[in-house]
Amino acid sequence: MSGEPILIWGAGAIGGTLGAYWARAGVPVLLVDIVAEHVEACRTSGLAITGPVEEFRQVVPAVTPQALAGTYSRIVLAVKAGATETALAALAPHLGDDGLVLSAQNGLNEITIAKAVGEARTMGCFVNFGADWHGPGEILYGNRGAVVVGELDGTMTGRVREMHRLLRLFEPEAILTDNIYGYLWGKLAYGAMLFGTALTNDSMSANFADPQRLPVWLALGREVGAVAAARGVTSLGFGEFDPAVFAPGAPEGPQIRAIAWLADYTSKTAKTHSGIWRDLAVRKRKTEAGPQIGIVSALGREAGVATPALETLVTLIHDVEDGRRPMSFDTLKVLIEQCRSASTAA
Repeated sequence: MSGEPILIWGAGAIGGTLGAYWARAGVPVLLVDIVAEHVEACRTSGLAITGPVEEFRQVVPAVTPQALAGTYSRIVLAVKAGATETALAALAPHLGDDGLVLSAQNGLNEITIAKAVGEARTMGCFVNFGADWHGPGEILYGNRGAVVVGELDGTMTGRVREMHRLLRLFEPEAILTDNIYGYLWGKLAYGAMLFGTALTNDSMSANFADPQRLPVWLALGREVGAVAAARGVTSLGFGEFDPAVFAPGAPEGPQIRAIAWLADYTSKTAKTHSGIWRDLAVRKRKTEAGPQIGIVSALGREAGVATPALETLVTLIHDVEDGRRPMSFDTLKVLIEQCRSASTAA
């Protein structure tokens, strides 16, 4: 396995950044991406990593899915959440019998992956660094962030220790955990808030710093916290963002401080807006609203937990996607007023 390349399926913001760092460190890597121009740039002139962390260009072997041959022991899945099932169908024939698929994505894609290839061939991963795909062969690496890896059942296997070693080549402070779902659920609280910020053209930091918008971030955090608690998950955070403060019955003070920290944290990155905002405003394409946060509402219904703010948020995102509403404060105001009313009623 030592000489066999790690297959990275999806060479965008997350997969491309990982691939460039690993290739630069001498780790054999093969990128797979559906954008032929991006594949050509990566394997010829190289993949350019730009931004404040560091800048370099690295040639990385790359192919389109149609040109891929052989089987691989380690496949890093780094496609958008909504493309997970399609990607799994394409990559399954290339996954070795004793291989693994590591989800370097946003959301709870490990559930989908495990259904497709089996829990034993699925590994969880939490990534929170800031990056954007800007075009063929170009990725902005906006800020370092938490990187965590773990087996779904929490066991410390040889293969998860090896993946941790590899991830530390990219992020020296990468964490090996026995509670990967705790990290994934913790990020869902933050991720839901990022979808809210994408309803406007304001930066992430400006959204989090505005007192008018605070009821939205509090409501979204609490709803994710309630569903996580109902599923028996102990949520874990990153930096000074502790999703445990949004658990049912928790006091408001620490929640407000958590949002204030997010305002500060997001002010210190070259990536001023979320990838969700970029999908809507720049790339004019569907977001991951359904598979990323719609799944929380679905799991909430199974557990008998209401998620009205999350459901309204998904509706508003779809309204923007389909041209029924603009990206504006007025659109976010629909959610602000709903959350204020619910808070007053409570």
